[in-house]
Amino acid sequence: MSILINGGRIIDQTGERVADVRVDQGLIIEVAPGLTPDPDEVVLEARDCVISPGFVDLHTHLREPGHEEAETIESGSRAAALGGYTAVIAMPNTNPAQDSVAVVEFVRAQGRAAGLCEVIPSGCITIGRAGAQLAPFAELAAVGVRIFTDDGTGVQDPLLMRRALEYAGDLDIVLAQHCEVARLTEGAVMHEGECCSHLGLPGWPAVAEEIMVSRDIDLVRLTGTPMHFLHLSTARSVGLVRAAKAEGLPITAEVTPHHLSLSDEMLMGFDPTFKVNPPLRTRADIDALKAGLADGTIDALATDHAPHTQASKELPLDQAPPGMLGLQTALGVALTHLDLPLAEILAVLSWKPAAIAGIADRHGRPVQVGEPANLTVIDPHQVWRVVPGSLASRSRNTPYAGMDLTGRVRHTLFNGVPVVIEGVPQK
Repeated sequence: MSILINGGRIIDQTGERVADVRVDQGLIIEVAPGLTPDPDEVVLEARDCVISPGFVDLHTHLREPGHEEAETIESGSRAAALGGYTAVIAMPNTNPAQDSVAVVEFVRAQGRAAGLCEVIPSGCITIGRAGAQLAPFAELAAVGVRIFTDDGTGVQDPLLMRRALEYAGDLDIVLAQHCEVARLTEGAVMHEGECCSHLGLPGWPAVAEEIMVSRDIDLVRLTGTPMHFLHLSTARSVGLVRAAKAEGLPITAEVTPHHLSLSDEMLMGFDPTFKVNPPLRTRADIDALKAGLADGTIDALATDHAPHTQASKELPLDQAPPGMLGLQTALGVALTHLDLPLAEILAVLSWKPAAIAGIADRHGRPVQVGEPANLTVIDPHQVWRVVPGSLASRSRNTPYAGMDLTGRVRHTLFNGVPVVIEGVPQK
């Protein structure tokens, strides 16, 4: 299938220019202004739009296997494609967990069957994410797993974490840490602060995250092994990472759209939709996270897309599970709430996370002749209202329901095939 993306403004890591893009057999074969469509060519209109390398999400919960009532790999892949993503890292807190080659290969095969984006399984740091015994890193790395995490719990034992870093150091893999000292968050439902005190709810202190960030920076310094920090949420965490990077330590970090746009004040109505792990923090934390993204302390914008069934999210606040949808709203939230140049926003959505994930050979590539055609075309000016029932996910737990966002994906190409055209999925 030959495709012509007509009339767009290209933004990638090499700069900006106005040009048409021709794609054939999965590759970009021509980039130039004023290209003439061939008679049998599919033309994707991109006037007043931006052509970008496809987005890469470092942090997606697809729920399959084990929790298909909330999401499947197919439905999550569709949401990803609609959000402009050509690759997602599938988190391992499935049932069974992604701590074996069999489960990893199942997730990968389901992603290939969906054919909407590349689904890349992460592996567990510990077997069953139980925090007791290291997972078989070498076996999983041998089948292409690069990111390992116990996301949702974090590795509590510092000696085990040290051993994990030492083990990982010889395998060219990255450990991604969920920073939470569990003993400090038992029973907590929201950020420990003024709102929490006003509501009389158990609080989740910022220090529960910061202690583990500090501990693991020390362990990286000791071992020299790279580490990625998941969903940072506090001002002091940003400061700790900034200092570690200034020291030259091999550390990367991500932030979520919801931690950049929503504060703990959203919980004043006791709505479990706004319950998330780590919790929504204060406006001061939001400002610090934005500053960290702007100055490069934070490397990537990751969704932490976490679908939950409607029934589970309608439970009382202290019983409802934490988590929010994010794949289809990430771009709009970023363009609406961040005062950054569009090129910098695309960088943290695309080529920077691709590098962290070790997939920069095929995702987040420059829009140039000979490169894989994993692309997204966005309308940065389109204003749209988030309607939960219109989202592709099986779940509806979006915190942006009824809100207007600016910026939406128009087309997505995965391996040269249009999987979204004019905002409509093609599978």
